[in-house]
Amino acid sequence: MKVLISDKVADQAVTQLQAVEGIEVHYDAGLGKDAEGLREQLADAEGIIIRSATKLTAEVLAQAPKLRAIVRAGVGVDNIDVPAASRRGVIVMNTPGGNTLSTAEQTVALLLALARNTYPACHSLKEGRWDRKQFMGTQLSGKTIAVAGLGRIGLAVADRATALGMKVVGIDPFISDDRAKRHNITLVTSLDDLLPEADYITVHVPMTDNTRGMIGAEAFAKMKDGVRIINCARGGIVDEAALLEAIQSGKVAGAALDVYESEPPTCTELLALPQVLCTPHLGASTEEAQLNVAIEAAEQITDALLHGRIRNAINVPVLDPEEAEALAPYLELARDLGILQTAILGRTPSELRITYAGEAAKLNTTVITSSVLSGLLDSVVEQELNYINAPCIAQDRGIAVSETLTSHTSNFATLLSVTAVVDGEEHEMAGTLVGLGEPRIVVIDGYRVESLTRGAALIIFAEDKPGLIGNIGMAMGEHNINIAAMTFGRKAAGGEAITVLNLDGPIDEKALLAIQDTPHVLRAVPVTF
Repeated sequence: MKVLISDKVADQAVTQLQAVEGIEVHYDAGLGKDAEGLREQLADAEGIIIRSATKLTAEVLAQAPKLRAIVRAGVGVDNIDVPAASRRGVIVMNTPGGNTLSTAEQTVALLLALARNTYPACHSLKEGRWDRKQFMGTQLSGKTIAVAGLGRIGLAVADRATALGMKVVGIDPFISDDRAKRHNITLVTSLDDLLPEADYITVHVPMTDNTRGMIGAEAFAKMKDGVRIINCARGGIVDEAALLEAIQSGKVAGAALDVYESEPPTCTELLALPQVLCTPHLGASTEEAQLNVAIEAAEQITDALLHGRIRNAINVPVLDPEEAEALAPYLELARDLGILQTAILGRTPSELRITYAGEAAKLNTTVITSSVLSGLLDSVVEQELNYINAPCIAQDRGIAVSETLTSHTSNFATLLSVTAVVDGEEHEMAGTLVGLGEPRIVVIDGYRVESLTRGAALIIFAEDKPGLIGNIGMAMGEHNINIAAMTFGRKAAGGEAITVLNLDGPIDEKALLAIQDTPHVLRAVPVTF
């Protein structure tokens, strides 16, 4: 399978990827800047490794019908249309570990240079001046640094700031109090609590709609006078126009920027200020980081394409081997319930309510819900479905999906229930696991059953009359169809009933018509699990 590398990466990583059996590498370091050439090469590529020069827009991705995996050799994925990739079922991964130390060290380098006025002092001396008093600095020991974002880089910065004798306060909704304490970080719960006490503020959060302009006019107003700002994360997290105004007013004593809202930067007035230290996006620009992210990218794309192992994915839940093993039977059951819903309803619902009860409520329900949607939509859409694009396609088709988790279930240790709403009517299908994790359907549209989910099946809705089962068996025999298993359910004697037949093979049209013509049969629905 073809893997495209469209930006400059370490030669060692290219060589390593070329040595992998089953991978055909096309390496063109300048391809990311050649839009037409990129589209041409993507036409038959199953994987691509990029850096920042390659822009994978929705239009570009539409020209890549075979693409299954994208790896960004670096952290940011701003140059990838992740929603468009998700809708096409393409895994998007990055390599957050490879440049952690390099970016943390760049942050600390700017922190020190900012505190000691290193750049303006150097510039002044080179111009022949000896202005020692003009460049009086401050020591870092005893000062407070606020770290917004406590991922790998944020924690590495915090550790180094602690070693410099600084007090570290931090904010991150995904870090525990215990982990923060291990890194000597005082954790706060809101930006409003973080800003007022900080002498230095450094940001290490991803660029999202929520973080764009996070450090703006409102935030600056809450900071102490003389604060200093550092951004080695993503351009745009710090509002450049607001920063310019804050420096000019004296609120901010200095800023160190390695990233910008547009690159190369256009904020010339801001960069011209003597209080601003600026570098051209050098956070990951070390020999070690470039090698690490490239090798990590090569390993990740190999694992994803050849072995189905996914690491550092942006748009799909990543499961460790133990969790994946525990989820496997639930994923099978979930997909079967989705298939069953579509077969019974004959169309897609407007709403899907999924309830996880008992042991099922303790699991990673996100990926199980994706499996339900994959089964539901499999016979409806033309494109191949997976855990990545199924939720996107469901959303595009106007299906409102909700989850409910409960520890209580009356008759089963674990239960997965899928209720579809069509024209205001609710249709419930539910299943459980028996024995060593074998899926069983236990509810079909309100009828209690116990049915296998294997191969071909026939679901028969009929009037509960004497001779019904015999007539069905006779019709099946006349068409040489062997029944592997059968279950029967009804709501009340003499009312309507359901019969579920597991068959040795699919039923043909002629046999299906014969079953439907059998006395008391109301409807016969073939299903293939």
